[in-house]
Amino acid sequence: MATAPKKAAAKPAAKPAAKAAAKPAAAKKPVAKAAAKPAAKAAAKPAKAAAKPAAKKPAAARKPNAAFMKPMTLSPVLAAVIGAAPMPRTEVTKKIWEYIKKHKLQDEANKRNINADDKLKAVFGGKKQVSMFEMTKLISGHLS
Repeated sequence: MATAPKKAAAKPAAKPAAKAAAKPAAAKKPVAKAAAKPAAKAAAKPAKAAAKPAAKKPAAARKPNAAFMKPMTLSPVLAAVIGAAPMPRTEVTKKIWEYIKKHKLQDEANKRNINADDKLKAVFGGKKQVSMFEMTKLISGHLS
């Protein structure tokens, strides 16, 4: 049993010496690799650039999600602002933004906030000012 601790003590002493010997060799290798990498990258870039145009497929027409394009019925409060005709959510958002910009309701100091006029206050649940992210949440309650 006394021999086991001696061997354990001898091994750690040998490892630092081996590590110290390996460090200078390891330090030299990255320098050589670093010099080789830019040359390899420069050679690979023209090959990749030449391969990309040939590999591109013709762009397919993007199809809109049917759920977003489904005409929604507007509440009477929202219809007073943007019109009574049923329209998709995307169109509702566009019309609201048209109304906001036409009446200059976007806050000058913080463009993310919308200052509500009398018509929009009814849509926003009586709030004077809402963020543009909160606005979409409040509008979704007026769609069915």
